Amino acid sequence: MIIPKKYERITFALLMSGSMAFVMSLVMTMVNRGISLDVLAFWPKVFLIGYCIAFPTAYFVSPLVGKINSKIIIK
Repeated sequence: MIIPKKYERITFALLMSGSMAFVMSLVMTMVNRGISLDVLAFWPKVFLIGYCIAFPTAYFVSPLVGKINSKIIIK
């Protein structure tokens, strides 16, 4: 599947926030519940809540972070 360039920002936000929410929610669920099969019962709910927060945050904050990044990187 090829996605047009005009959707680059939203695609980036979807992929970045999804991967970050996946990893962070799993790790935090394991920290709070321990490493057991019990984690599998709670993790999907935690992931969905985290993703609902992570996606709009990534979408709206990424332009600001890009500007800050371009100022601190040596050209």
